[in-house]
Amino acid sequence: MVQILLVLLSLFGVAFAFQLGRTLLKQGGYAPAPEAIALGAVTNFFDSLGIGSYAPSTAWIRLRRLTADANIPATLTVGHCLPSVVEALIFIQIVKVDPILLAGCIGSAVLGSIVGVRLVVRAPVRVVQGMVGIALTLAAIAFAMTNLKLMPGGGTALSLPLAVMLLVFAVHFVLGALMTFGIGMYAPSLILLSLLGLNPVAAFPIMMGACAFLMPVAGVEFLRKQRLDLRVVTGIALGGIPAIFVGAFLVKSLPLTMVRWGVVVVVVYAALQLLLSAFRAAKPAPAPAT
Repeated sequence: MVQILLVLLSLFGVAFAFQLGRTLLKQGGYAPAPEAIALGAVTNFFDSLGIGSYAPSTAWIRLRRLTADANIPATLTVGHCLPSVVEALIFIQIVKVDPILLAGCIGSAVLGSIVGVRLVVRAPVRVVQGMVGIALTLAAIAFAMTNLKLMPGGGTALSLPLAVMLLVFAVHFVLGALMTFGIGMYAPSLILLSLLGLNPVAAFPIMMGACAFLMPVAGVEFLRKQRLDLRVVTGIALGGIPAIFVGAFLVKSLPLTMVRWGVVVVVVYAALQLLLSAFRAAKPAPAPAT
């Protein structure tokens, strides 16, 4: 089953790369933003270490105004898609976990993303701002809890009972839908699986594989709707793929606690800005003077 998943993931990645290339040619080509290349390299490097890429990417894009708020979810999904595919191909092979649990979580997340992507492309800007702001707030809390040793330690299991698996599949369906709004899957997936007794290391191919499969599916739909910034997309992809190999194979130890605290500061600032923007947009306009 693992080999089947690897073959399918490779096909998904190739199909998405073809669609992305065709979109770029159709639109006349987009030179990648240099700042986005650096952003893709840094965030995907830390993604391969389990920190996640969505929260820091969102925070930096919002901080630097690289694109409109409404474009952020689609830009993240499409830009981080190919690096995530490469990452999952690596971790699915080098980390052991129950293949049924792995395949079920992936399938559930993909189905959830199909539902989610249809919602996010129709959502008003202030709804997207609010959802992304909430996502960043939750990510900051997760980073802080990890640093303060408040996250669940997990167990030693590489599989789960059938009834528990069904619960996990249902949760990953929801997480797949939320990811299309820019809410990263790593932290909630890791917390859930660790609470249920799974070895935290075994959660890596599950959360990475789920993201890697759902992102091409959602990404193709986002490319069709064109609610994204292609200059940022291409930059993140170009910077992210080499960084995945560096993080996965070359880095053996890194003081991640200080990195997480730095991410918390930036993420909280961006979350507050997004939530304030959403709140202001939601306020009714004053009545015209007579």
